[in-house]
Amino acid sequence: MPHTILIGEDEPYIVESLTFLLERQGHNVLTAKDGAETLRLLRARRPELLILDIMMEHYNGFEILKILRAEPEIANTRVLMLTAKGQEADRHLAMELGADRYIAKPFSNKDVVAAVESLLETA
Repeated sequence: MPHTILIGEDEPYIVESLTFLLERQGHNVLTAKDGAETLRLLRARRPELLILDIMMEHYNGFEILKILRAEPEIANTRVLMLTAKGQEADRHLAMELGADRYIAKPFSNKDVVAAVESLLETA
């Protein structure tokens, strides 16, 4: 069954790569290039999974997580953090704010696809 996945990421090459991978798995993919667009699409389209970068304009990934988990209509959205911020403190903060998984860049396509499928099984 196809799921809707939103990618909140400002790096075009990563968006293109993830979109290709996820559509090949049969999913519907939405993309947002900054935090404001990510929030707008979360509220309007209510995807089952959000793949979220931390470093974006308008709202960063941590701010988006706080807002997402505070809004009952979208609070149950699964979140995979996919970010260049690989420090343990960043990972801890993301998990504390409600991320379901955290993968540091550079990432393996295989690891991302496995994490996505695992998160969608529990959505």
